[in-house]
Amino acid sequence: MKVEFWSDIVCPWCYIGKRRFEKALSQFEHGKEVEVIWRSFELDPSTPRESGDLVAALSKKMGRSADEVKQMMAQITNLAAQDGLEYRFDLTKNENTFDAHRLIHFASDQGLVEKINEHLYRAYFTEGVTVSDNEALVQVAVKAGLDENATREMLASDKYSEDVRSDESRAHSLKVSGVPFVLANEKYAISGAQSTEVFLDALRQAWNDAHPITVVGGAGNSCDDGNCLI
Repeated sequence: MKVEFWSDIVCPWCYIGKRRFEKALSQFEHGKEVEVIWRSFELDPSTPRESGDLVAALSKKMGRSADEVKQMMAQITNLAAQDGLEYRFDLTKNENTFDAHRLIHFASDQGLVEKINEHLYRAYFTEGVTVSDNEALVQVAVKAGLDENATREMLASDKYSEDVRSDESRAHSLKVSGVPFVLANEKYAISGAQSTEVFLDALRQAWNDAHPITVVGGAGNSCDDGNCLI
């Protein structure tokens, strides 16, 4: 079964949604038969390559005061902690994530997409790493098990740019306006960082829909609802 997961590295709800989805997948009876495809989605492609003040950027974008933004950050920090995640908004910056998404596609080809995803989220939200800086991305990639020279060469090129754009184009065709967004078997969609139970229910529905039970032999002698006709 195929599951597509659109997200952005600087999206706080995406990290929470990712963790809840992973918990659901670990509880899913057919979890080992699920192919998870991580799709790119930039919350703001116009973000400058140079990192900037996150509070100021969000305040301007949302039309909220700096104090209101900081209060929202505190609330989501507490929510993230409930899922075992540590958010350090005092360290995070306003970042462009295009190259980070290219790195995720590169890691996918190396069979390390799960590791690079986790390392990138932790680097940004917990360690305050500048994920728009290619040298910083190289260091994150090495921690995830990717080859340093191959990663640096890839980031210096425009490789995987089309893959990122293709993911975003597909999201646009599906009318996805926010992330996280999960699509199971191209039929069951889950929008937002839903609970583990909601993700698990969607996985089960998608699986049952793709694997219907066929009754062989027609009706036979049986008991039902606690009654038997002899």
